[in-house]
Amino acid sequence: MRTHVLGFPSIGKGREMKQALESFWKGNLSADAFTETCTELKKRHWRIQKDSCLDYVTTGDFSLYDRMLDITCMLGAIPSRFASCSYDSPLDRYFGLARGDAKRNVSALEMTKWFDTNYHYLVPEIGGDPWVAGRHPIVEDTKLAKKIGFSPKPAIIGPFTWLALAKAQGGILKWSRMNNVVSAYEKLLADLAPHCVCIQIEEPVLCTELLPDVAANQFRAVYAILNAACGREKLMLTTYFGPLGRNLELAVGSGCAIVHIDMVRGKKQLDDVLSVLPRKTALSLGIVDGRNIWKTDYSQAMSHIEQAVSAIGNERVLLGSSCSLLHCPVDLEEETALPEHIRNRMAFAVQKCAEITALRGIVEHGDHAALEENTALLKIAAAHPDSRIDAIRERTASVSSADLSRRSAYPERRAAQAWLNLPPLPATTIGSFPQTAAIRKTRMEYNRGRMSEADYVDAIRREIKDCIEKQEKLGLDVLVHGEAERNDMVEYFGQQLGGFCFTQNGWVQSYGSRCVKPPVIFGDVYRKHTMTADWILYAQSLTQKPVKGMLTGPVTILCWSFVRDDLERSEVCKQIALAIRDEVHDLEKAGIRIIQIDEAALREGMPLTRAEAEIYLQWAVDAFRLASSGVEDSTQLHTHMCYSEFNSILPWIARMDADVLSIESSRSGMELLDAFAGFQYQAAVGPGIYDIHSPRVPTAEEMEGLLYKALRYIPKERLWVNPDCGLKTRQWDEAYPALENMVSAALQIRKRLEL
Repeated sequence: MRTHVLGFPSIGKGREMKQALESFWKGNLSADAFTETCTELKKRHWRIQKDSCLDYVTTGDFSLYDRMLDITCMLGAIPSRFASCSYDSPLDRYFGLARGDAKRNVSALEMTKWFDTNYHYLVPEIGGDPWVAGRHPIVEDTKLAKKIGFSPKPAIIGPFTWLALAKAQGGILKWSRMNNVVSAYEKLLADLAPHCVCIQIEEPVLCTELLPDVAANQFRAVYAILNAACGREKLMLTTYFGPLGRNLELAVGSGCAIVHIDMVRGKKQLDDVLSVLPRKTALSLGIVDGRNIWKTDYSQAMSHIEQAVSAIGNERVLLGSSCSLLHCPVDLEEETALPEHIRNRMAFAVQKCAEITALRGIVEHGDHAALEENTALLKIAAAHPDSRIDAIRERTASVSSADLSRRSAYPERRAAQAWLNLPPLPATTIGSFPQTAAIRKTRMEYNRGRMSEADYVDAIRREIKDCIEKQEKLGLDVLVHGEAERNDMVEYFGQQLGGFCFTQNGWVQSYGSRCVKPPVIFGDVYRKHTMTADWILYAQSLTQKPVKGMLTGPVTILCWSFVRDDLERSEVCKQIALAIRDEVHDLEKAGIRIIQIDEAALREGMPLTRAEAEIYLQWAVDAFRLASSGVEDSTQLHTHMCYSEFNSILPWIARMDADVLSIESSRSGMELLDAFAGFQYQAAVGPGIYDIHSPRVPTAEEMEGLLYKALRYIPKERLWVNPDCGLKTRQWDEAYPALENMVSAALQIRKRLEL
């Protein structure tokens, strides 16, 4: 029985990858030193897998920015706007595609969420330009792993997934590019074959409904070519994030030597898979959760493993992680501050490698001690009094339909909000402003007990005052306090809610060098005290212009946390919604009459099939309505969504019933607004016209062009002007001139339209 993981986190135990990337971008680290850091991290991660007694170490899971971008560069599918750019090295071009080119004023590839995760990938663009094939770093990495004594298993994103997630440009039919794609994959597989006994080719698109008939009809023929390219008996067709469902026949008929299935997100699929699995095909069971931080329930996992072994024998069963461990923190070892009853339930990437080996030991060697220890730990954790609070359960059970509705429909609310006296195309920002070194130092000194609470409050107030003054000078119409006191839009709230705990080093990659440290929901959730009012009220006291109260929504807090696995996610979300509802009411009572509840993760949390998505959207939208309803008509409620393809769920977004919706739009050139052409969306919309994830400063003329595009879809009376997202990750020397240009664009449009 062979063992493996689908991938290991790239960032490093101490976020070494993040530090190296950012130092390289700033010119403080040479290309050679950067490459050396990456190589040492790869070796370390291979050693962890081997020391855990896994049969294979995974190569190709380590990327300098994004694995989809790695395939794009291998294929040579470089957008034409980069053709005139002259780069000093392939590395500079690679990061130009990822981050944009500020010097040449070239925008980056669009970025969106990887299926239903919080990881962002760079969207390939397929136009009519010729492709010039490049190299994939996986070949050299695989050679290196083999040379230093490891048994490598290269992992590559498959051609159908790459094409399914790509965007066609200029009327091109993207599936017509399949021959180009297959040729490049043939060469890659042929180059890899001599250096390994197994190649992981990932087609998570098979767990979705994204594969059109034109692609499905080519699947077997394409995989016959790919199997032949590497000499057969090597390919492991890898699926994850859900059950195979209607694509089961495609997967088992691919001719691949092994098929990998996700047994965490697709627990009920094993019977169906075993019933059609070809006699010579091996089955890899993704039995250890790659997307959460809780220990595997060995007794539950064993029931699936024993079923598979009974049906096809030990030699045809592999054990692995459900998906890449990219979505988990690296190592639990240093998390010494966590309560013991919580820490004992946890497993990070290093520990998950060991869990896979332990499960094999139970199967092959009858290691009942490991099984009994696991069962006892989980039983103790479930019985802890923090896990259940009856008063909270009773409150969620008493929620009624009346709690989910605003008092009046949008037109009446719009009239009631006229007292705000906002100009046409009001300009605002999404919430956060640059988190400077001074802000981070202040927070660190306070958290470490080196600064008194009074001094900390004074320091944050100075930052808020400076932020308000900058916005007044810029001429923004609705201001924000800048969120200087917040380390993260979810962690900040989790720290003030019961039922949450926090790791010291539980970082995971969101995109590129951006890492997040998700809170952990281990028990019933409730609000301990007012969370934001003092800071917002202080900001409002400094200006005559309205200041938005800034809150994170219940669905986003849920999706961007590691969530307990012993209570339905819908129930956890309802508990969070009630806590946010209490905060909304406190803000309104204190006089804050514009309140933004961000739901950046609404689309990301949606399951991959229509039937499951409908169930999710019902309770997710209800949770937002529970959090936001109950205020006066004259209080204006905003929500924000970023980097999510949501055209197909616009009716559900409309059902959220916010007064103003702000969305990411700039990287897609307002493409996301196509959905508004055929849907009568009543409320106001702020399509982002400034891509904050790139260091480049867009011109006023560029943003005017985007606003004119937006006006094709959104009436001028309901159009807002704002960036794509918060400005936390930017520097002031980037953000300020970009906002100047944004305000200038809004003023020019008002003038030309005589508004």
